[in-house]
This record gives sequence, C-alpha cells and structure tokens, in this order.
Amino acid sequence: MSPPLRTSNFVLPTSIKTPIIPTHQQFVKVNAPRELDKKAICLFAATGFFLGSDTYWKDLKVLPPGTINTIDEEGFWTESTPWFKWHYNPRDISFETALEEFTLLFEQITAEQLQDKKVILPLSGGLDSRTQAVALAKLKKPVTAYSYSFKGGFSESGIGKKIAKTCGFDFKEFTIESGYLWPKLEELASINQCYSDFTHPRQMAVLEEFKKMEGTFSLGHWGDVLFDRGAPEGTTENQLLDIILKKIVKKGGIELANALWQEWGLESDFESYLRERIVALLNKIEIENPSAKLRAFKSLYWAPRWTSVNLSVFEAAHPISLPYYDDRMCEFICTVPEEYLADRKLQIAYIKQQNPALAKITWQDHRPFNLYTFEKNISPNNLPYRIGNKLKRELKSKIGKPYIQRNWELQFLGMENDEKLQHWLFSENLHPFISKPLLAKFYNNFKTVDAVRYSHPLSMLLTLAVWRKNLYNG
Repeated sequence: MSPPLRTSNFVLPTSIKTPIIPTHQQFVKVNAPRELDKKAICLFAATGFFLGSDTYWKDLKVLPPGTINTIDEEGFWTESTPWFKWHYNPRDISFETALEEFTLLFEQITAEQLQDKKVILPLSGGLDSRTQAVALAKLKKPVTAYSYSFKGGFSESGIGKKIAKTCGFDFKEFTIESGYLWPKLEELASINQCYSDFTHPRQMAVLEEFKKMEGTFSLGHWGDVLFDRGAPEGTTENQLLDIILKKIVKKGGIELANALWQEWGLESDFESYLRERIVALLNKIEIENPSAKLRAFKSLYWAPRWTSVNLSVFEAAHPISLPYYDDRMCEFICTVPEEYLADRKLQIAYIKQQNPALAKITWQDHRPFNLYTFEKNISPNNLPYRIGNKLKRELKSKIGKPYIQRNWELQFLGMENDEKLQHWLFSENLHPFISKPLLAKFYNNFKTVDAVRYSHPLSMLLTLAVWRKNLYNG
C-alpha cells in the first residue's frame, strides 16, 4: 500500500507546520489522478531520493520544510506558506564570538533534547559525532557509544573506541556482515516505505542489537553540511547547477533514468527535466552568496528527502534527537560568515578548546592525522601512509580477502548475494512495470562492465522491486 497519512492530517480542516529540516516525511493528498508519477520515479532512480514534494504517486505529496500548510475539509493539501526562508545575513562578529555562540547554543540544544535521559551515541571517525561527544561529556550525560565497521574494511570502530574511552562512555562495537540486507529487506521497506535505496542504511544490520540498548539516540546528521563551505571557493552562481548535478546524481544514475524514461515513453527527455526541476528550485532561494545558497538547497531538498528517510530505522528501536536539525541551529547558521563555517573551522575549534584529548585522536578523513595535524595531509607528508595502506589492501585482495569500502559490496558481491539479487530483480512482480531486457542490461553491466558504476542502478532497481511487491497498490 502507499504511505499512510499521519494521524494529524485527519483533523480537518487543519494547518500543519513543518520544521526547517523535518525528521519525518508528512504525506498529504492532492486533488490529482491516482497515477504513478513516472517522471518523479526516474529522478529517484538517478539520485536515490525524491525531489521537492514528489512521491511515487501524482495524488500523494510530502509537505515542504519550513512551511505552514492548509488541509481542506475534503482532506486535500491546498496551500503552503513559508514561515522560514534560508538566507545569508552574516553578522560583523569575530571568530571567537561565533565560537562562543556556537558552544552555548550547541550545548543548550543537546541538554534540552536529552534532558535526563540515557544517551545512545553513534561514533564515527569524523567531526559531527565527536563534537557531540564533547558536549555530552561536558554535560556529564550517561552515554553508551557504539561504532560499526564493514567486515574486511577500515576499522572505524577503532577511532570510536578511543573517543569513547577518552570521554568515559560505555562502548559497543558492531561489524556489518556480508549479505545482512536480504533477510531484512521487507522489514526495511515497512520502515522507510522504499523512499531510499536499500544499500545505505547499514544501521539496519544491527537493529536488533539497538533494541537491546537503553536510551535516546543522539544523531549527528547534517553537521557536515551546516558546518562546512557549501560550495568550493570561487564558485559563481552560474556554476551551481552543475555542482548540484555532480553531487546528487549517482554514478550510472542518469543512464538508468534515461532508460526508464524511454521505456515508459515520457515526453521530452530526462536530463532536460532534471535540469529544469533543479533550476526552478534554485530560483526560489533568495541568496546571492553561492556557498550559502548551495547549503540552503541541500538543507531544503536533500536533508528531508534522503538523510531524514532512514532516521526511521533508528526510531524503530528508540527515540531520536538531532542537535544539528534544531531550528535554532539553522537560524544561527544563516548569520555566521561563510569564512567561519568553511573547512569545519567552528567544530574543530570547539573540540580543541573544550576537549583537547579528543582533538588528538585520528580524524578519519585525514588519517593518520588529527585535528592538530590534518593540514599536513598533503604530499609528500601523507605518502608513507597512503603507500602502506594501498599495499595492505592489495595484499588482502591477493589472499582472497578484498578490502570492503562501500556498503553495496557487502550486498551484491559473492555467489550467495548474487543469487538473492537475481531473485528480486527478475521475479515476476516487477514486470511489466520494468522490462526484463532493461533489468538484464543493467545487471549484466554490473557483472561484466563496471561494478562501481552500475552498483547504484542495481540498488535502485532492487528498491523498486521491493516497493512493487510490498507497497504498490495501483
């Protein structure tokens, strides 16, 4: 069946206010035919998320972020008025003042969201969760931290364990095993309603372990977008479209979308449609600074329709809190000079100032360097590590233990995975919605041409296959 309307939507007529960055999709009906929105599905196939208010259906939409919406007596969404608009009005403040304000705001939000609850903290080797760890340790919250690593991949848990030990947190380590997805596919479909491809939410692998833990999740999603430059230095507004396309369209995504577009006989062509949609959305953002405008675009359209979708997996175990999603954090970001946000300056300074020991632990994106030494992560300083790491990966590959870097490798590679993948792709429920020749083309390209390029098309076709079986009611 199609995604249900939330209970609040049945109080008619009514007004619904959405947060600046919603944690949930709120589905509403519109007065339109009950037909598949095949153009929207093509865009979903290219990017891995639905754009704007799109869904699988023409008569079902998702309320936009930062708006007040009217639902009429017949249950139709009739009006949407922004109560918040992303803007860029930087104040004339020093970096020290910006850091002090961030410190107070971040710790206040963290304290208010969690109150006296036990905390479950996912720890990565990056900065967002490390920033949370600083605040939680300072606030003396009872924390159980955890990390997970791919079996045969980089030990992200190694960094997480060091952070937890430094902060005095309890710590659990999980390993994401090969093929974990197959017995959980239909459960995941019921959780995220097939609004995200299935190879990204690796937390699904340890959902049952999550349920054994106690507390509220404190999740670091979207910190890396808010607290970094939105666009490369020197970007002009005319370049934003191509930058967005490069960021949101996955490898092989255009090829799959074009194939579906042609098979379904849609008018014009997919790439023109994609560009027109993005230009129209960009034009609604009244910001001149290209970096701030790109950050706003991501926060309006990427965060709610991709990042937020799989928050539901965490919620299937325990309540969630997201300090970077807080409305006050978004409003704060709009007033901070871009030069202070660029290159993670505020988060780095906060960690160094409040917990120097955490700053000395390896920063995964710049390993083996830390927050004091990461600027040395350039040639020739990083050559010894890069060469040693490459040799280690090649040695593992030679002895039949390939180095796992991406989640799809755990799902699609190997005989057992391949058998289950073929079962889902070529089962009868997907036809004639998508033809077997089209499926065979992308499957064969994955197997014989370029597994990296065609992993995303396979993941999207798998998602559509599960959706068609479990949620389609057309």
